[in-house]
Amino acid sequence: QVQLVESGGGLVQAGGSLRLSCVVSGRTFSTYVMGWFRQAPGKEREFVAAITRSGGSAFYADSVKGRFTISRDNAKNTVYLQMNSLKPEDTAVYYCAGRDYIGSSYSSRNAYQYWGQGTQVTVSS
Repeated sequence: QVQLVESGGGLVQAGGSLRLSCVVSGRTFSTYVMGWFRQAPGKEREFVAAITRSGGSAFYADSVKGRFTISRDNAKNTVYLQMNSLKPEDTAVYYCAGRDYIGSSYSSRNAYQYWGQGTQVTVSS
């Protein structure tokens, strides 16, 4: 069974930075497309970023482009989300997601098979 475990969330002031990590169990991490989503209170879960299996391509929501960077280390079965210039509107529970097929959509939450339990990110003004 594939398990995803996020860490790195916390409380930070506006303008600050955080790095989220997601460790994936199993031996086939390099075959997974990985993504990050977030869900604020009262809102639907939304796409943040995704990265291809090799790490050669990354995709971002317009709201985080230029501030967030997704990366992966296939040797460590880990995907990261570096978040800079954080804003109060970035406050949410952040979820790591993965899938073991290529597919066509990187931003649809329905395209991912595996999910972590989430980590809270709170940005104070």
